[in-house]
Amino acid sequence: MLHVDAVTCIKQERCLFEDLSFTLKSGEIMQLEGPNGAGKTSLLRILAGFAEPMQGQVKFNQQCIGRNYDEYAENVLFIGHKTGVNTALNALENCQFWLNTHGLESGLDLYEVLADLGLVGLEDVPVRQLSAGQQRRVALARLWLNRAPLWLLDEPFTAVDKKGVQLLQQRFAEHLASGGAILLTSHQDLTTHFDKLIKLQLEYRI
Repeated sequence: MLHVDAVTCIKQERCLFEDLSFTLKSGEIMQLEGPNGAGKTSLLRILAGFAEPMQGQVKFNQQCIGRNYDEYAENVLFIGHKTGVNTALNALENCQFWLNTHGLESGLDLYEVLADLGLVGLEDVPVRQLSAGQQRRVALARLWLNRAPLWLLDEPFTAVDKKGVQLLQQRFAEHLASGGAILLTSHQDLTTHFDKLIKLQLEYRI
């Protein structure tokens, strides 16, 4: 599904990584590890098409992502450090806005999705009034609403409690079983066993 070929990233005159190559197939999950400053987020941004590598190329289904980026973007779900939610809207409105923006109909009961995420009773509260963890859960609701086969997730467990982590990993397993693929960064090990878990270590380069 995703093929990274000899990608090099230089940021502020420092080489974060060079000649990095790997393949992520349908049904596989890759955990990107490394210390702060090793380039984990920079790599995710390159894979999402938000930044260009200094060298190398990224392919999705054997085509360079830059050749038809609009089509590629429809097949990717990116959730970064920032929640990417509208804090003036409530949780329910954010979910509906996200669906409308992407021309999707989830077929799901949005109240049920928010209840599963521990947001029951808070669905009508403006997001700006929620805690950091609750705002993160609103952002992660997209994992239930989207149809993109490739997920790029930057520290998805940040500000999420143990119950929330278990719920997310259950959703990961469902996505992989349906033929999806996941690449995520995390400073903590996954507690759920995934048969096709790949670990990729980035080192801090001086």
